[in-house]
Amino acid sequence: MPSPRLAILIASVVREQRHLRDLTQCELAEAAGVSQAAVARIENGNRTPSITVLEALLAAMGVQLVVGVEPLDAHLDARMDDLAARPIAERIEALALDDLLDRLPDLPPVITGSTAALLQGAPVPVEALEIALRWQDSKLFTSWLENNYGRRWNARWSEFGGLWLEPEEPGEHRWSTTYGEIRATMCDELPETIEVRHGQRSYQVVPLVELELTDARAADLLRRYRDRRPTDGG
Repeated sequence: MPSPRLAILIASVVREQRHLRDLTQCELAEAAGVSQAAVARIENGNRTPSITVLEALLAAMGVQLVVGVEPLDAHLDARMDDLAARPIAERIEALALDDLLDRLPDLPPVITGSTAALLQGAPVPVEALEIALRWQDSKLFTSWLENNYGRRWNARWSEFGGLWLEPEEPGEHRWSTTYGEIRATMCDELPETIEVRHGQRSYQVVPLVELELTDARAADLLRRYRDRRPTDGG
């Protein structure tokens, strides 16, 4: 039986390469000689394609399959090592974090998740700005999304679009915008925060100890970082 992890990895690669080339699923399917439904199933992670089909899809996008082996999650370890070697200011700049925060509406800027961990010095990968958002601010946030070409993550199709923007509507609280991706933790009351400063800017972030209790993904990354960090005893 094919590995679910392999199906997810292939789905991510195919989807990412297609998006980089601004191709629709139909356009990719036609170029590769397969059906659009097959491309959709592969990108959803519901089907592990044969080597022949996978090679056809990749060839249609001008890339090819390379097979290799590495320790489990070695790519994640390598990424964390790279981040650890870079100053925090550089990591913040690479995310265009300040630009996105400056463009958000008048909302309490409470940063959570992996973004909060990074701002507190942990070299963890960050895929999007993660914020805590009150339900009472939902309409204001939705209006901002509408004005900034927001699209909501559609888990069924593994891409952004095709869902209502409002956080109250069913779906993951994850949006792409003109200025970057935003992921929100919806809550009645904002969590307690601490202030961290980098350069001339201060950020209100959920502290690491709280993240480890409430955010499973951030907790896993923080534990992985600690387990790999050299001890004082060498």
